[in-house]
Amino acid sequence: MVSMKDISAACGVSIATVSKALNDHNDIGSETKQHIKQVAKEMGYLPNSAAKALKTNRTYNIGVLFSDDNHSGLTHDYFAFVLDSFKSTAERKGYDITFINVSRSKDRRMSYLEHSRYRGFDGVAVVCVNFYDPEVEELVRSEIPVITVDHVFNNRISIVSDNVKGMRDLLTYIYKQGHRKIAYIHGVDSSVTRNRLSSFYHTAEELGLYVPDEYVLEAPYRDAAAARIMTEKLLDLRTPPTCICYPDDFSAFGGMNAIMERGLKIPEDVSVAGYDGIRAGMHIEPQLTTVKQDTARLGRCAAEKLISLIERPKSTIIEQVVVEGKVLEGRSVGKR
Repeated sequence: MVSMKDISAACGVSIATVSKALNDHNDIGSETKQHIKQVAKEMGYLPNSAAKALKTNRTYNIGVLFSDDNHSGLTHDYFAFVLDSFKSTAERKGYDITFINVSRSKDRRMSYLEHSRYRGFDGVAVVCVNFYDPEVEELVRSEIPVITVDHVFNNRISIVSDNVKGMRDLLTYIYKQGHRKIAYIHGVDSSVTRNRLSSFYHTAEELGLYVPDEYVLEAPYRDAAAARIMTEKLLDLRTPPTCICYPDDFSAFGGMNAIMERGLKIPEDVSVAGYDGIRAGMHIEPQLTTVKQDTARLGRCAAEKLISLIERPKSTIIEQVVVEGKVLEGRSVGKR
């Protein structure tokens, strides 16, 4: 195993200088620091994690709290890519990741906070859970550094998609295609849902669109069966919509099946729009019109902000980081 002594001999510097370089001290020159790091990398040097933990009083372990009630959490494109980006960013900065699946922890004896303390997490990212769960709120209020993804808590850093702009851009695009009878099946109550729904109504008002109450329905996120039922209700209306917006792409797939089973064509008879921009939507026919969220940036920002909070708690600004997405036009929204 390569030691600091080996690196110091190879670089012609003292062991103390090697230690300072590998620990990013500021009292040595940047060129010397980079040279030592490069030599250490080439020699295959790996720091002793136990020694590092003792020195810094950290475990270099981050917890990720998520829910997988529909057995889709780590296989669902949106969350999979967010978490993958989070994981790779954290690992590049020397941290290990431990995933805590809320759905598999229901019979546990420890609360999420107790579990986090027991594991010795330096910090926790809270993603894709019921944010109103008292145990989640207890963890968020605790002394442990916490960031949230797609939900805003007071006095905590949050990383969120720009759902207001995303919905505004999507509805504006549909309007420009000539649609005036636009329905929206939104997700269950959450900050994401409220932002998208408010943006839907606000944009409709700005565009001069009339949205009857029967055009706005609710279905759980990523539930194709529920979206299918809501779609059938819309199609049964005396004046059905010409375009239906869905809470996510999976839900849109369920709606598309309901439309096609009626013998209707997409987009000639009814247009469809999703949200998320998952890969499957690119490969169905017609290709799904949707809002693609920047999952790579969401995950990267979440990891960077949490690590900053862990390493620089006094100087890290508590803020809401908003990440924009973009409309993927696809072919499921036709012209009118």
